Amino acid sequence: MFTGIVEELGEVTAVEDLGDAARFRLRGPVVTEGARHGDSIAVNGVCLTVVDHDSDSFTADVMAETLTRSSLGALAPGSRVNLERPTAVGGRLGGHLVQGHVDGVGTVTAREPSEHWELVTVSLPAHLARYVVEKGSITVDGVSLTVVEAGEEHFTISLIPTTLALTTLGHKQPGDPVNLEVDVIAKYVERMLGHRVAPATAGEESR
Repeated sequence: MFTGIVEELGEVTAVEDLGDAARFRLRGPVVTEGARHGDSIAVNGVCLTVVDHDSDSFTADVMAETLTRSSLGALAPGSRVNLERPTAVGGRLGGHLVQGHVDGVGTVTAREPSEHWELVTVSLPAHLARYVVEKGSITVDGVSLTVVEAGEEHFTISLIPTTLALTTLGHKQPGDPVNLEVDVIAKYVERMLGHRVAPATAGEESR
C-alpha cells in the first residue's frame, strides 16, 4: 500500500523486450536503499516487484497486461518516472490510500500556469467518472492529488511548485498519457451498496 507521496524522480535506464513482457532497469538511489528481492516499488503509480538491484538502480519485470493497461508501455531509456516505496505500518499517511493498481489511462489536455501554481486538465475514461468527485482524491502517475473540478469526461488538478519540480507532472504536456487510480474506498462503497440494493429490488418484484 502506498500514499501517493512521491519520494524520488527516477529514470528509466534500459528496457528489454521479453516478448510477452518487458524488463525495466530504473535508477533511483533513494527507493533502492535497503531494497530486497521481492519488494514493491511504485513506478508512475504502478506497483512493480524488485527482481534485482544495486546501490542506485533496480530491475522489474512488467507483464503485457500492465504494459497495455497503463502508460508504462510508452516508457523508454531516458524517461523520467515517479518512484515511491510502500508506506510502513505506523507511518504517516501523507496522501491517501493508494494500491498501485492502475484503473485507466488519461491524457493531459491543457495546462494553465499562474504565478505560484498550475491548473492541469486531464481526460477521464467514461467508466471512471462516477468515482471522481470535487475535492476528492485521485492518483495521477502515482501522485496523490485533490480534484478541483470533476466532469463526465475530464477533471482538473492544481499543482504546487513542489509537485511541479519533484514529479513527472511538471513536465507532462498536452497529449501525454498519465496513469489514473481512483479512490479505492469509492469502489468498495459502490460494491457494498450494490449488494444491499439487489435483495430489496428482488423482494419488491416478488410482492
